Amino acid sequence: MSKTVTQYESIIKICKDIFTKKAKDYGTAWRILRTSSITDQIFIKAQRIRTIEQTGSQKVDEGARSEFIGIVNYSIIGLMQLGLDGDSRMELPLEEVSMLFDKYATEAKDLMLNKNHDYGEAWRDMRLSSLTDLLLMKILRIKQIEDNKGKTIISEGIDANYLDMLNYAVFALIRIEEGTA
Repeated sequence: MSKTVTQYESIIKICKDIFTKKAKDYGTAWRILRTSSITDQIFIKAQRIRTIEQTGSQKVDEGARSEFIGIVNYSIIGLMQLGLDGDSRMELPLEEVSMLFDKYATEAKDLMLNKNHDYGEAWRDMRLSSLTDLLLMKILRIKQIEDNKGKTIISEGIDANYLDMLNYAVFALIRIEEGTA
């Protein structure tokens, strides 16, 4: 499990580095997005990954790896937006955004550790295409919850689904980095 923690933290570091650089370039322009728009951004990325997997080709230079990084970062943005509900500030200081990134990345890692304990790191034996399909399923679940105005009867909420998607994308990135995807 310590190998997984090290790999997980390495992937999060890569994602945060990109996130931070984009925050320096663009500020927190993502604050304008509703969670439904964030969900759609993640959908676009997951659908592109699936298309690349199914066709075996791509016309845009960036491959699946960059899309999985985008899914990690947009999942964290979604969690931030949910946590900042009622906060009308459009521009957040970089230090605050960095702390929020770490908060949600840690929350996702803790969830991953708990689930890995129970599931025995089953994700290591899954096909990368299955992780992509799970991402798409989670997106469809979120869309349904959003269509239901955030109400669920028995199911987890939007935040839990963002955390799961973040972890699935990290798993995919670990597998890509290992060359086992």
